[in-house]
Amino acid sequence: MASLSNSLQLKHGLTSWCPGSSSLTRRLPSSSIRFRSFVVAASSFSNDNREFVIVGGGNAAGYAARTFVEHGMADGKLCIVSKEAYAPYERPALTKGYLFPLDKKPARLPGFHTCVGSGGERQTPEWYKEKGIEMIYEDPVTGIDTEKQTLTTISGKLLKYGSLIIATGCTASRFPDKIGGNLPGVHYIRDVADANSLISSLEKAQKVVIVGGGYIGMEVAAAAVAWKLDTSIIFPENQLLQRLFTPSLAQRYEELYKEYGVKFLKGASIKNLEAGSDGRVAAVKLGDGSTVEADMVVIGIGAKPAVSPFEVVGLNNTVGGIQVDGLFRTSVPGIFAVGDVAAFPLKMYDRVARVEHVDHARRSAQHCVKSLLSAQTHTYDYLPYFYSRVFEYEGSPRKVWWQFFGDNVGETVEIGNFDPKIATFWIDSGKLKGVILESGNAEEFKLLPELARNQPSIDKAKLEKASSVEEALEIAKASLQVVQKA
Repeated sequence: MASLSNSLQLKHGLTSWCPGSSSLTRRLPSSSIRFRSFVVAASSFSNDNREFVIVGGGNAAGYAARTFVEHGMADGKLCIVSKEAYAPYERPALTKGYLFPLDKKPARLPGFHTCVGSGGERQTPEWYKEKGIEMIYEDPVTGIDTEKQTLTTISGKLLKYGSLIIATGCTASRFPDKIGGNLPGVHYIRDVADANSLISSLEKAQKVVIVGGGYIGMEVAAAAVAWKLDTSIIFPENQLLQRLFTPSLAQRYEELYKEYGVKFLKGASIKNLEAGSDGRVAAVKLGDGSTVEADMVVIGIGAKPAVSPFEVVGLNNTVGGIQVDGLFRTSVPGIFAVGDVAAFPLKMYDRVARVEHVDHARRSAQHCVKSLLSAQTHTYDYLPYFYSRVFEYEGSPRKVWWQFFGDNVGETVEIGNFDPKIATFWIDSGKLKGVILESGNAEEFKLLPELARNQPSIDKAKLEKASSVEEALEIAKASLQVVQKA
């Protein structure tokens, strides 16, 4: 299994670094907030739009593009360089609706191009053309010259930029070749091509093994249930989603998955993946010498920030990724980094973090572009947010949708019987720090970020006596109102 880094791994997916004040307050060149001007010969470079260049074609790129359009600075000025064959899309769909069987109405492009995930316009390839945005597809950037302000791509293109936004996201952590990490039938999922390959295997498989008990593992397992496959999840921890769930909450979800026929092998290490006579993966060999048969294996053991070839702009060696300030400026004037790849100051908790989540990808991209194009100078103030939605296909006896806001530190209070609602509150030094809610309604989900951001003082004993999730949320809401009146 993948080894943990030496950095502090927070339970809910944040990797945290608490630097000295000098690290957080170092001043970057003031010129880096504004875009840079340049003069070039028209025939020297492959891109026509050179004032602003975004490297990366994921969520962050799509939301950044929309923000450029809103400021009237996209037409003839913005170029997006992507390794993918598609315009930016809402990546969370790949492990949710995209994996549904054909008879369960799966999600497909162009249905989930950005920015539909937040209720915005669907930005199809035609949208980018209409807005005058130059798109370069299937041509990842392989080199950068910060002095000349140029990029080179894998096909040999030379691109010019005035201001550069790095939005390269993450790559999936992989098993090494020597233990079968690239055998036919072994899958990783980060993009549409990965998802299409996985679906091709799901159509033929009978036994699927999923390695990893986090978001990817839980969501792919839920999809495999819809295909009516023999499904097993293997992971080294003692519970599901250990970074966020309490042991009690994890047990509730595990029992639900078992009702759907999913099998669990917890606390298990993997020695290697074994191939059959046809060369395809046929089994997973565990550390204790036992084997688990598999027609296909899905590896979901985390991801790594895609920093190459941008190491020169400055990395954070503790949380990983490219170090930026509260306006997403790197140490090189005119170069910014957003989304999963950015190590940024998490203002409300006074630490530096790197967040792998669609909500941060959207918000960081928008904040960065607004800072770049306007007089906005306030620091990004992000509230950590995570969610999952599974078993949402047609005919499912029960749909699962939970949301978490805040910080999972301190003592916990769990209310509810998971029928379907359950809530867990994190309380530290008498203050409500975080909350997770399963199967809430719109009004209840809307309350969660208010609670997490305001961190009201709360009576733990009173909360513990709540007879229902609804009553517990009313107690928390009353505590919030005291803070708001003060």
